[in-house]
Amino acid sequence: MPVINMAATGAKIKELITGKGMAVKDIQKVFGFTSPYPVYKWINGQSLPAIENLVVLAKMMDTTVDDLLVVNGGNEFV
Repeated sequence: MPVINMAATGAKIKELITGKGMAVKDIQKVFGFTSPYPVYKWINGQSLPAIENLVVLAKMMDTTVDDLLVVNGGNEFV
């Protein structure tokens, strides 16, 4: 069963943010977070952005939601 690899997804998000010359504080401001901790949780693989935040983040990074997420596993389903 396909599973989102949170650590690898976080690393990818971090790579994209730094590749755009942005900082965590920049992302925090876009989403209107009162602290940077939600963004740090994303890049450290502790949590994933909500689906609506994934869409915005993908647009900001000039990519797709599919490209933001790192999925392990094949096409086998229960």
